[in-house]
Amino acid sequence: MTTSETVTSYLSRLGYDDRPPPTLESLAELHRRHLAHIPYENLGIMLGRPPSIDPRDSVERIARVGRAGYCFHHNGALGLVLADLGYVVSRRAGAVWDNDDERRARVLNHLVLVVSGLPTDENPDGHWWPDVGLGDAIAEPLPLVAGDYEQGGFAYAITEVSAEGWSFRADPQGSFTGCEVGAAPTEAEVASCHSGLSTPPDGHFTRTLVVQRRMPEHVDVVRGCLATTITPGHKDEAELTTYDEWRAAIADGCGLSLAEVEDEELRALFERQLAAHRVFMESRDG
Repeated sequence: MTTSETVTSYLSRLGYDDRPPPTLESLAELHRRHLAHIPYENLGIMLGRPPSIDPRDSVERIARVGRAGYCFHHNGALGLVLADLGYVVSRRAGAVWDNDDERRARVLNHLVLVVSGLPTDENPDGHWWPDVGLGDAIAEPLPLVAGDYEQGGFAYAITEVSAEGWSFRADPQGSFTGCEVGAAPTEAEVASCHSGLSTPPDGHFTRTLVVQRRMPEHVDVVRGCLATTITPGHKDEAELTTYDEWRAAIADGCGLSLAEVEDEELRALFERQLAAHRVFMESRDG
């Protein structure tokens, strides 16, 4: 298929009948639909099949089986789709962090997109930050204008905006504290980072299954064998101690497609996650 045909198949997966025009309204709608239909996850990595981060491969995978992966997959795919739809898109390097040491280190671990050419009264420069690869953060694109932002009851902040990048602060209930954004990464830097994140035994995404779906007013999460629904100021948690409830939580609760995944390998993953969960709970309870 041509790139445009692949993008059309992706759009069909998200419920589109026609290709949307390259407007700000369409950008926000596409962002919401992507988050609702394609959760952030590391299932392929946990099954020993790390998916390609080539943007075209990611778009094709979304169209075929309804899965993407983590940030390099999601935002890589979105960047290709937006460019094919006529948006002006550029890439930036992101460093997601939890503590001050990580913030200062600014180690590449996130792919960031910027969409330009969409000015508004509040955002006269017309630069926007769509991000469908943060898991539990923004629900719609943010203007690249310093300020505080609220989306569905969750609070975010953008500071230190310049030609070189910006600083982002996530909602306190989120899975990370913030993200520093800088100059565009090279393809080699992205490939090296992905290899490090997805290669066992030390890769960040090789230890625990994570599935996150950001909906307009809540976030659905499965981490290992713990399901969490996050609403503004509140979290509901439930342990998943049987295969059926675990499978239902990732597939129904988080909307993760299990197409082309064998039941036997999924059960084996559950057993590994349950064993690790029990060790974690014992250590937490003292």
